[in-house]
Amino acid sequence: MIRKNGSLHQSLGKTSKLMNNRLALGTVQFGLPYGIASQGKKVAPDKTDAILSAAREGGIDILDTAISYGECEQLLGQIGVDKWQVVTKLPEVPEACKDVACWVQDSVADSLKRLGIPSLHGILLHRPEQLLGAHGDDLFRALVAIREQGRTKKIGVSIYAPDELDTLWPHYHFDIVQSPLNILDRRLISSGWLARLHKAGTEVHVRSVFLQGLLLMDAISRPEKFNRWQSFWDQWHCFLSDQGIHAVQGCLAIALAKPEIDRVVVGVDSLKQLKEILAFAKNSITIPPESLMCDDLDLISPSRWGAF
Repeated sequence: MIRKNGSLHQSLGKTSKLMNNRLALGTVQFGLPYGIASQGKKVAPDKTDAILSAAREGGIDILDTAISYGECEQLLGQIGVDKWQVVTKLPEVPEACKDVACWVQDSVADSLKRLGIPSLHGILLHRPEQLLGAHGDDLFRALVAIREQGRTKKIGVSIYAPDELDTLWPHYHFDIVQSPLNILDRRLISSGWLARLHKAGTEVHVRSVFLQGLLLMDAISRPEKFNRWQSFWDQWHCFLSDQGIHAVQGCLAIALAKPEIDRVVVGVDSLKQLKEILAFAKNSITIPPESLMCDDLDLISPSRWGAF
């Protein structure tokens, strides 16, 4: 296998900048019904435009999207995102694909056409485990070629758990790694991978800080199937009450307190929610206690929620 170093990390953490400069706007809600609190609805196109405008005015300059997010890329292109830095993601390479390099070239070209921009800030693999398959080197070379052509500034992976890096990193280095991180799921920190990525000059993006909205719910709105973790909810709401803070503040604190994290991807269902996030992100507060950490995958992995 080949080994390719990523581009050098550029710190975004000048003390004079607002915390909002470390936020990135997630866009999955624009293309798909997403999140446990969305009630099966996606954000209406007319509201999407207003959210994008407010985010830009609030200091956010990166959009996080993906080819698999329904018609999201096309919608963003119609609104106009040429003033944004855009990170998108390639879906799983089809099993029947005969030419991986051609598939990557065509996928990126189509993505840029939909978005209406000449180049990306980053292109990530949504299924990075494919790098460990028979055509892994071809896939990585294709990404490197896209970067060398100037169609993306950086290449990387979107992971579901940091232990994926245990098998990927010995063979490939990435410019960007995106990983889940929230008050319950702190594996990126506890595994040591956050420190390692920062030291290697890799740009770190974290997502799921609100755990698809679950961490923002009160006891009445939270689905009953999550009552098996009542001790966590009791401690979480006790912490918020003792500190006199909103749940959004507590969720953001765990990520924004870490200077090694370059971007915190936040998704919103409404303009009101975005404005709350922008306001709360500017305030430095106490980090939620480590006793809230949880290693139960049934809770911290949304992909498992449908099974119970």
